Amino acid sequence: MKSFKAPLIAAMIGASALGLSMTPAPVEAQSDAPIPVDAWSLRNVVNSVQVSPDGKHLLVHKLESKEGEYLMEIYSTDDLSKPLKRLAADPMEIINAQWVSDNYIFGTAWDVVRKRVTRPEEDIREYKAFSYNLKKNQFKELKGNFGLVNTLPDEPNTILIGGGNAIPDPTGVDPFAAFRPRAYYKFNLERGTRSLVIKGSEKHPVISFDNKGNPRTSSRINPSTNTLEVYHRLPGESSWGDPIESLAYDFDDYKNLYRVLSGIHGVQGFNATNPTLGYVIDNRNGEDKAALWEFNFETEQFGEKIVQAEDSDIIGVITHTVPGNDSIVGAIYPGAKYEVAWLEEGHAALHSLLMQQIPYAHQVSIGSRSRDGNTMIVRNTGPRDPGSFWLIKDGRMAKLGSRNPQLIPEQLPDVEYIRYTARDGLEIPAYVVKPKGEGPFPLVVQHNGGPHVNNVVTFDDWSMMMANNGYMVLRPQNRISTGWGQKHFDAGYGEHGLAMQDDKDDGVLHLIEKGWVDPDRVAFFGWSYGGYAALVAASRENNLYQCTIAGAAVADAEKQYKGRRSPTAPKPLDEWSKRRGMIGINPIDEVDKVNIPVLMIHPEQDRRVMYYHYEDYKKAFEKAGKTGQFVTIEGADHFSTTHMFTHQQQVNTKLLDFLKNDCGPGGL
Repeated sequence: MKSFKAPLIAAMIGASALGLSMTPAPVEAQSDAPIPVDAWSLRNVVNSVQVSPDGKHLLVHKLESKEGEYLMEIYSTDDLSKPLKRLAADPMEIINAQWVSDNYIFGTAWDVVRKRVTRPEEDIREYKAFSYNLKKNQFKELKGNFGLVNTLPDEPNTILIGGGNAIPDPTGVDPFAAFRPRAYYKFNLERGTRSLVIKGSEKHPVISFDNKGNPRTSSRINPSTNTLEVYHRLPGESSWGDPIESLAYDFDDYKNLYRVLSGIHGVQGFNATNPTLGYVIDNRNGEDKAALWEFNFETEQFGEKIVQAEDSDIIGVITHTVPGNDSIVGAIYPGAKYEVAWLEEGHAALHSLLMQQIPYAHQVSIGSRSRDGNTMIVRNTGPRDPGSFWLIKDGRMAKLGSRNPQLIPEQLPDVEYIRYTARDGLEIPAYVVKPKGEGPFPLVVQHNGGPHVNNVVTFDDWSMMMANNGYMVLRPQNRISTGWGQKHFDAGYGEHGLAMQDDKDDGVLHLIEKGWVDPDRVAFFGWSYGGYAALVAASRENNLYQCTIAGAAVADAEKQYKGRRSPTAPKPLDEWSKRRGMIGINPIDEVDKVNIPVLMIHPEQDRRVMYYHYEDYKKAFEKAGKTGQFVTIEGADHFSTTHMFTHQQQVNTKLLDFLKNDCGPGGL
């Protein structure tokens, strides 16, 4: 690729073009003052940018005001001074959209249709899928929650869609979601009609396809044997045959929970030229870290180990960035960021060049690219960049916009990747978000949800906001979080609120020993499972914390378990669910032991951790004669995608106010 030249002046899309009259003051004027809460509370201003496969048009998914709704704009790549089309879905809101051919866009819209959640996972929103024909300026609608499975490059007016996954669950809390039967359809973009391709069954619930639309693999947990089974068929075959023995795992052995709860193991793709070959992530032969392997579906045997990281798992793959080419060019593993082991020289060289050219380059990825390879949209995210979008066209580069144009890079904190040793000898990966100035600093331990999801910190609004206000933030990776090997995962089995909680305290002591943290100014904050951990922290003996903040917290783990238990679950899965608080520490039973100030925040329409957790804990807390603060977020669900500007403004304002004024004597 040619060297990048001067940016295209006409291609600059900044805050003014997004309809936001919130351009920040010069850096010098604000360098010593915290960034205002309103800036941290914005939804993604530019949520996504994509180039069409022919390279002629850009699709921008964005907001025009802080309390507005998302819309789509379409530009010609030859003239970005004004949009060709501006499209909304009133009274619904477009929540995602992407090019699926040179002329068609496919996406999803939602609308709030219910006022409250009456059962777990009940959504207060209604969904519609849609296609948009650029040439005819015409929408076609499909009622229901559908997600794109494959663009079917050989069929320009048809795509493959699947039911029930427009908004993927990022937490991985529900281990059965991956085995719930789904139906797959061909969707005619021009007519707006669908036709069934294959319907998931108990035996073949979830299916993967190749670029030709051929069903290739399916997997399930066999209820009679509690075995994870994987099936395969070659293009043109109409039956699945027997399960592949070398990919089967016994789910009566709790050590195989790592393979289903991680979400990283299994078939990753297929060889572009030889359909009998594919690629699998697994930790074979007793190895601790998962690697990427070649796999022969004809012989049902593993081939060569393609790549393995030293200190972490391979957790995913990167496919070729040119549309229609699904060959694997890189493997992803966690470290200081999501690192890539490049398997193809051209992509490695291109990535290296982008890292040199993009300011504050950190997590750089190509989001979309034209078929000829000459036009692409690149995204960067990192400690000094909340998310920027760049157009590369014919060797020239221009910044198109930012996820949050109000955040000035020079005012943002740095993030350092560390590893420390817990009291039982386990090494814990962690991220430290560092405020400006000299320490020792007040510290906030921020606990992620899941708790078994991988949580590499690139840019996190809460962490960055707290650090910008003078607090150091520690983000430990839970023992049981995936991406760090099986030993790390298994060490968390049954340790919710126990060794997993000790790890946070050990991280605090590690930073105190390094001289980074004031031992008398430490707080705890978490969301979801992190909220559970925050409530556990409130009742610890010899408490290290001056206060705790519990967001969307699992306050009654026993009630949660009983309300969701599946009678057909394999025993290790059931036991794992029990050990998330029913066996061990259940916060609602510990209110008498609470010894620090508590702030509890909960979305009223939370479908994952239902609102009764908040109501029941508040009642027990007050009955015990404890003093705390309780805040309801009206109209918000569990997930950040449902949090509007006013929701985030409410939470962020309360969070900072509580830390400053109510966190122990004199505040934090």
